[in-house]
Amino acid sequence: MMRAWILPMLLVLSGSAVATGQIVKGSPGTAAAFLLVFLALAGVNSPLFFPRSIGAQEAQRRSAVDGRPIVFWRPGCTYCLRLRIRLGRIARQLHWVDIWRDPAGAAAVRAANDGNETVPTVVLAGQAHTNPDPEWVREQFSPSV
Repeated sequence: MMRAWILPMLLVLSGSAVATGQIVKGSPGTAAAFLLVFLALAGVNSPLFFPRSIGAQEAQRRSAVDGRPIVFWRPGCTYCLRLRIRLGRIARQLHWVDIWRDPAGAAAVRAANDGNETVPTVVLAGQAHTNPDPEWVREQFSPSV
């Protein structure tokens, strides 16, 4: 759990340090701008930006029932962030598994990627696709499900 928040906390601390330095230099406007940028980056890289993660077993059970893809991800992954942003609203309809929170999810990703924890790994109809193009995922997903 704590590992998921390390990058966002570092971004907030770094932003605070940069903003403090700018205030000391006498540039409160620049300080506010830097702080806002770092806070935005922290928010986007936090687990809060992604849909609520569930366990791998629960995701597999739900996917078997509704046919929706499973996305294995981890906080701080720029490719996961790219997938999440480019999927837009559809992302909330997929089953997301944080491999740092779920050891079974991490094991599933390692099994699909020759022992590597390469994310995002999207499982669709039982087949794993490592770092797929977001447009491809969008095309494969049927919103009517």
